[in-house]
Amino acid sequence: MNTGARLRDYHLARELARRASLTYLGLRNPQDPPPVPPPAEAFQAVLISKDPGYTPANILRGLLGPVPVNVLNCWTARAVAELRRLLDGQQFDVVQVEGVHLTPYLPYIRAARSRPAIVGDWHNIESEIMRRYSENTAGLPRRLYARRTAGLLEKMEVRLLKGCQAHSVASQREQEKLLARAPGANISVVENGVDFSAYSTIPAGGPRRDLLFVGSMDYHANIEAAVRFAADTWPLLHARRPQLRFVIVGRSPAPAVQALARLPGVAVTGTVDDVRPYYSQALATVVPLRVGSGTRLKILESMAAGVPVVSTRLGAEGLEVTEDRDILLAETAAETVRATEALADGERWRSIAAAARELARTRYDWPILGEKLFRIHCAARASLS
Repeated sequence: MNTGARLRDYHLARELARRASLTYLGLRNPQDPPPVPPPAEAFQAVLISKDPGYTPANILRGLLGPVPVNVLNCWTARAVAELRRLLDGQQFDVVQVEGVHLTPYLPYIRAARSRPAIVGDWHNIESEIMRRYSENTAGLPRRLYARRTAGLLEKMEVRLLKGCQAHSVASQREQEKLLARAPGANISVVENGVDFSAYSTIPAGGPRRDLLFVGSMDYHANIEAAVRFAADTWPLLHARRPQLRFVIVGRSPAPAVQALARLPGVAVTGTVDDVRPYYSQALATVVPLRVGSGTRLKILESMAAGVPVVSTRLGAEGLEVTEDRDILLAETAAETVRATEALADGERWRSIAAAARELARTRYDWPILGEKLFRIHCAARASLS
């Protein structure tokens, strides 16, 4: 559970398995550690190793063909065979499909003898991520390839919108964007969440002198954000507050991120078993994203842990936050410095932290969101009766 997508999958699967018998068919990278199944009796997991991604053949097919490369990377005949075996052998009421990358599997689900309802769960809008990436990345060939991929993904997303009885998205903003493409689609909001009980009980770990950046550090949006922050903002903060550290916590840091550890006051942890101890020493969590879509679970974790968040508006996109009450927003290096220094005031720090924690508890705890998703499942099944 070391990416936002995996956390969403795990916790929503756990909540569904508390209410119904659930089978999880998943694609996994061969190098990943064994997954941890949700603690539920009525649960089985079937895991298929993915084929190598971004092979020369897939890149070429993504360049010349109608299917984008990141969808091709999720296609494997082994998964088709296992999907058909499960659908032929059991009576399923609902099949939930995790995102546009699995759209090519829809025909096999529709052909199942039990005729299950299909619910599409959108972690984000992938074409939007790729479109934003094409506008921010360097190099004309890369920009053109990303732009073409974004167009192919938009067509694939329309197929997914039309191929399901219901959809769940992580924010109202995404709901509105998708409804503009498919006005008749049945789209509900099931936000990203946080395991509030796990994060709200973290003990304080001494002086709070760290600025945290948490995320999968092999993901292009996080790489760009960390490198830019280290170049533009961190030198200003370090000069004014030399006691602070900039701590980058997350799996598989790319070489550009690893290189940041050579800068004064910067630490790069790589993969950690548990991110919670790092929150106990944090003055704030920074989310300086310029590219991306969906909503950031790292913000919700920080809020539940009682650590204020300093984020760009894009970083906080889709979350029902209130600027200067439960989050601090900053677009430029100077604004980030001012927001961070404001948290040196203990009363200000406590006020932001308390409001953020209450928001996480009352709106974004996973059991609340799991109940919303289960109701969507029930309604989707009833619509076929």
